[in-house]
Amino acid sequence: MKKVAVIMGSDTDFPVVSQTIETLKDLQIPFEAHVISAHRTPQQASDFARNAAENNFGVIIAAAGKAAHLAGFLAANTVLPVIGIPVKASELDGMDALLATIQMPPGVPVATVTINGAKNAALLAAQIIALSEPALDEKLKEMKLEMAEAVAQKDKTLQDKISAL
Repeated sequence: MKKVAVIMGSDTDFPVVSQTIETLKDLQIPFEAHVISAHRTPQQASDFARNAAENNFGVIIAAAGKAAHLAGFLAANTVLPVIGIPVKASELDGMDALLATIQMPPGVPVATVTINGAKNAALLAAQIIALSEPALDEKLKEMKLEMAEAVAQKDKTLQDKISAL
């Protein structure tokens, strides 16, 4: 199975990114997590992205706040799918990171999840990896069924409350 790279621009992003890591662990997807800055360690970021495919990565997840150029910088240096997590890290409530992550020029795509959307980043990475991993595909289908069952149960509870009025 291909690995997922989880790259944080700063260790302060870890409280958000921990949800990504937990989800990848729950799905038994191999991963590596690193702090690499597009601004402070650009050579390391470039080298990581350029060598990611040959190092058995299938997807890169990049989390950054404020001037969140990490996902785009990595995407510019690889053909692997890159998923950006804009992190709420400033007085702009993460809007700065969201805009920096989604506003990519043609030819350098970055899939972007919601502000602090770390779990969805892991699930999107899982869906990409599952294209070539039937067992993972089955796990994801089971998760969808479990979510649907939970919503059905919540609706039943709501209907019971309404009937009791």
